[in-house]
Amino acid sequence: MNFASDSSSLTIDREFAFNARDFARVRTLIYERAGISLHEGKQAMVYSRLSRRLRETRHQSFESYLQWLENSPQQQEWQEFVNCLTTNLTSFFREEHHFHMLADWLKARGSKPTRIWCCAASTGEEPYSLAMTVAENMGLHAPVKILCSDIDTNVLATASRGVYEASSRGLSPQRLRNFFLKGKGNHEGSIRVKPELARFVEFRPFNLMQSSWQLGEAFDIVFCRNVMIYFDAPTQRKVLEHIHGVMKPGGMLFVGHSENFTDSRDLFLLKGKTVYDRV
Repeated sequence: MNFASDSSSLTIDREFAFNARDFARVRTLIYERAGISLHEGKQAMVYSRLSRRLRETRHQSFESYLQWLENSPQQQEWQEFVNCLTTNLTSFFREEHHFHMLADWLKARGSKPTRIWCCAASTGEEPYSLAMTVAENMGLHAPVKILCSDIDTNVLATASRGVYEASSRGLSPQRLRNFFLKGKGNHEGSIRVKPELARFVEFRPFNLMQSSWQLGEAFDIVFCRNVMIYFDAPTQRKVLEHIHGVMKPGGMLFVGHSENFTDSRDLFLLKGKTVYDRV
């Protein structure tokens, strides 16, 4: 998408009218709703992802759609708006060193009840990787509960089904045998998480921008990986304070490979590669 010389408009050779004012409006709305900070280079992404919503809601321009959205009492369309603009990149055992570190911690934990929160569950690969790590180190009957949340309700629906391609990256042949059922007939080429593994996880929608975090008992472990990169510094600090508040002292926070929170030493102290101890 190319900007015209007039910064208030875009050269339009596309299906829907979309100008710089519309983009600014989208940036404001997604920041207010989800804390996501979109930079100037995301115009094409916004157009591509939201165009589907314009078609489905029968709007002819972004201005019309956004006006309707802001005046709409229906929370469902706000959820669709957020779903369109969230990014979900994941795989099984992504950033594998985290799972080795978690395995060591679980072994030392013994049979103590444990609560883990995966706060960006996406399509489920990360939660089930956590569950497999628990099963391998504490057994399938371990007293462990894994709360798995995401702001995007579409990806959570996929995660709760627990069905993936048999060729999914990150799964060894042994793990495929131990933790998945092979699809047959029309489902050949697919795998499904075994019920005895799925019992560890609970999926629920959750927006990190909520003012009230009612998540039950404090967590021993929190995986919040590659989430903060979409937030500006004040939002990052706000979320870190909330995470700190729902964790047990000495609990571990796992973050993404490009995330660094050493300037929040009053909340978390660096323990290892992108792993922090809750103060």
